[in-house]
Amino acid sequence: MTTASQNAGPASTGRAPAVQLGSPRHGRTVRTAADPELRSPAGRGGLMEVVHHRYLLKLLLRRELKARYKGSLLGLGWSYVRPAVNFAVFYFVVGVFMGMDKVIKDFPIYLFSGLVLVTLFTETLQSATRSVLHNAPLVRKVYLPRELFPSASLLVSLVHFLPALAILVAGALSYGWRPTLTGVAGAAVGLLIVVLFALGLGLLCAAATVFFHDVEQVVDIVMLTISWTVPMVYPWTHVRDHAPRWLLQIWQLNPLVSAVELFHHGFWGPLSDGRIPPPPALTARTVSALGCALMFFFIGEAVFARLQRRFAQEM
Repeated sequence: MTTASQNAGPASTGRAPAVQLGSPRHGRTVRTAADPELRSPAGRGGLMEVVHHRYLLKLLLRRELKARYKGSLLGLGWSYVRPAVNFAVFYFVVGVFMGMDKVIKDFPIYLFSGLVLVTLFTETLQSATRSVLHNAPLVRKVYLPRELFPSASLLVSLVHFLPALAILVAGALSYGWRPTLTGVAGAAVGLLIVVLFALGLGLLCAAATVFFHDVEQVVDIVMLTISWTVPMVYPWTHVRDHAPRWLLQIWQLNPLVSAVELFHHGFWGPLSDGRIPPPPALTARTVSALGCALMFFFIGEAVFARLQRRFAQEM
């Protein structure tokens, strides 16, 4: 009985037997665990986890698109209907009834080139804000990088953005637009600013919404004003002429203002008649806007990575 109980000792304690390295004559014994080191399934966190789990991101993207258009006759065709309706409302109310089409030459191109970016930003931020909270069953039951949810929201918005961009290019070509290298490069930088800014704020708001559900309502209300805080339905010169200088400087700090102006420079600028001059120091403001977008991106990622460990407990 004594021998049997000694043999069963390691198993009964739940510990792996030690492994002796070297001979006893050296007077030294090194003990190592027989089992490999246990690792947390949560990984290191951060958006790099999204890159490592690209297949999960694809699954979430497909699930989100199917859920949005389940039972829909048009399906992704709504990606064309939404921008068309938004454009029609702004064009007739601001352009025709308020006479902005007489102030800005080729006003439809001016309007739509700003509208596609603003729509991408608002849709991304609103979807990303509620993405974690609305996937609470997955967060509570399974481990997967939580950053996948805001990232999937961004990809869904980009899927909707591409048809609107195609309409913008076709419309600009019909007005006689010819692309230039600097214009296309500027539009690409403007798109990058919006993507970084929207994803950074989306990560920040998604984490805050888990703890304070009112954040979702606040974001929805703020998004109602975005279209009027950027030069989308009016030229930047209106702000210069009617606002105090200090307010103009604060207004220009908004990364979305620079992003919209870059899209105007790329798609509407070649059609302009010169009555509305380009904003001064656009290159310097572009660098500033890109730096601001990067700052919000890194802040949002850091805050999200820090708070995501408590998501399951709070839901």
